[in-house]
Amino acid sequence: MEESGAMKQTSPAAESRTAYRHHTRLTTRWMDNDAYGHINNVVYYSLFDTVVNSHLIERGVLDIERGEVIGLVVETHCNYYAPLAFPQPVDAGLRVAHLGASSVRYEIGLFAADAELTAARGHFVHVYVDRATRRPVPLPDALVHVLRELQP
Repeated sequence: MEESGAMKQTSPAAESRTAYRHHTRLTTRWMDNDAYGHINNVVYYSLFDTVVNSHLIERGVLDIERGEVIGLVVETHCNYYAPLAFPQPVDAGLRVAHLGASSVRYEIGLFAADAELTAARGHFVHVYVDRATRRPVPLPDALVHVLRELQP
């Protein structure tokens, strides 16, 4: 019986590949599987981090060793719809849902190699900061250009 005034929460639905602007094929590893025979939930966040940062590095707007501006994760979330498991390849979709003055909300969808709908989808919010002071800074113009390409 539902309590009076209780809020009902609904999870977002799985999404299609076409909902994402950029796609990357990722390789799963033996150690990613857990005792239940599928990829452990913490690995999904690692895959999220990999698709975001590899795209920024490939586009030349993130220098993880010497860049003056770096992105720090301040929020994460994931919804799970279907299991993924090693040795299954995973396709990761990426888009930018919100572009602020110093922050970005990246949304990521993970797909089994031939699946049309997400096995999992989630987001990261990065606040971009000065590497030395760790204080927020405006997004560099080159980064903004790359991020706008990822917006729907």
